[in-house]
Amino acid sequence: MTTQQVLDTMCALQAEVAASQADNAELRRANEELRRDLQQVEERAADERAPPVPLRARPMPFLRAIMNVVLPTKSLGTKVSFTGVEDPKAHLTAFHTQMMLTGGSDAVYCKMLMSTLSGTTLEWFLSLPDGHITSFDQFAHCSGNNTL
Repeated sequence: MTTQQVLDTMCALQAEVAASQADNAELRRANEELRRDLQQVEERAADERAPPVPLRARPMPFLRAIMNVVLPTKSLGTKVSFTGVEDPKAHLTAFHTQMMLTGGSDAVYCKMLMSTLSGTTLEWFLSLPDGHITSFDQFAHCSGNNTL
C-alpha cells in the first residue's frame, strides 16, 4: 500500500467518524427533546390528577391507637371475605385460622378483619363513628344485623 493510499484511507475514515459524530449529536438532540416532551406530559398528567384524600378526612371507626399501628410487612393477608350473607361465626373461625399463621397484636387483627369486609358489611363498618372500635373483641362481637 502506498503512502497516498494510506492517506486516502485515513481521510475516508475521518470523514466517516465526522459523519458518525454528527449523527450522534443529532440523536442526542432528538433524545433530549423527547425527554423534555415526556417530562411536560408527565407534569400535565400530575396536575390533572385529583389530590389524594388525606387519611384524616376518611372515616376512622377504629380508635386512633389502632389506626396508628403499622401492619407487619410479612403479613400474609386473609383469603376470606364477609359480605353479611355468610355465617358470621364461620367467618370469624376462618379468619382466626388464617391469622394464626400471621400473628400480630389486637390492632393488627382489627385491621386485618376490616380488610375482609365487603358489600353491606363494609358500608356498615364505614358508617360507624370515629373511634368507635377500641379492640378486636369489640369489633368481632359488635351486635346488630350487619355486623360480625
